[in-house]
Amino acid sequence: MKSTATAVWNGGLKDGKGNLTAGTGSFNGMAYDFGKRFEGTGTPGTTPEELIAAAHAGCYAMALSGGLNKAGVASPEINAVATVTLDMVDGKPVVTNSHLVVQVKAAGLTAEQFAEIAEGTKTGCPISRALNTNITLDAKLVG
Repeated sequence: MKSTATAVWNGGLKDGKGNLTAGTGSFNGMAYDFGKRFEGTGTPGTTPEELIAAAHAGCYAMALSGGLNKAGVASPEINAVATVTLDMVDGKPVVTNSHLVVQVKAAGLTAEQFAEIAEGTKTGCPISRALNTNITLDAKLVG
């Protein structure tokens, strides 16, 4: 399985603008710029780090569902939020952390079983393995 996306950037780093398009067409011409990414200003749009956060949350939720299914939980309800932090390190922008906050409604599982599956998923999901950063997890079984 291969996934593609295209980035088009026009202009200088600080005054330029770009857009992102998914190979599947699920998003097309999504705007991004320096102000949005580094200053919290700029045009409406996204940032590469926001897309990483979406990918990490989505990947984790799917992988956790698989782990829970293997443990006998047929239909868990999973809410996963990833917060990706971009910090300046030695004068360069670096993704320093991806923090996952996860709430799961699932029956027939002890808190200990859930914690083991959730932690294993943190290191095992493909996006976690692709990221070269600290990954933290706050996972709760809520039902």
